[in-house]
Amino acid sequence: MTKVHAYLNFNGNCEEAFKFYEQVFNKENTGFYRFGDMPSDPEYPLPEEAKNLVSHTSIALNESTMLMGSDCFEGFGQKATQGTNTYIMLDTDTPEEATALHAALSVDAQNIEMPLGEQFWAELFSSFTDKYGISWMIHFEGNKKM
Repeated sequence: MTKVHAYLNFNGNCEEAFKFYEQVFNKENTGFYRFGDMPSDPEYPLPEEAKNLVSHTSIALNESTMLMGSDCFEGFGQKATQGTNTYIMLDTDTPEEATALHAALSVDAQNIEMPLGEQFWAELFSSFTDKYGISWMIHFEGNKKM
């Protein structure tokens, strides 16, 4: 079975975002691996300001889904560019779960595209960009199965 995990890139606030996501999902992360933890390479010296940036972290949401992330470091040719080309869709089992996730993740949201409400394809649906620039969709299909 193939598993799909969402990998999120940040420009320096990955740790802050994942501590927030820990609270939202009531799950602990696997730990923060930092660029400074990597073996040094004289051909690619790591500046002091990059050493504490997160090179990898993750949160297991359940047995088949993980939320993963890292900071981008421009010195390595990386830059996180925010946009609406990717969303993380959370397909919930109950309306209560959809409501709770929407309430928690949309705190200080940058943009609410669709507030949580009934749609022709779902009993509850919302789409928004959280305070860290990550785009989310919350979905509870309920009695709208096609």
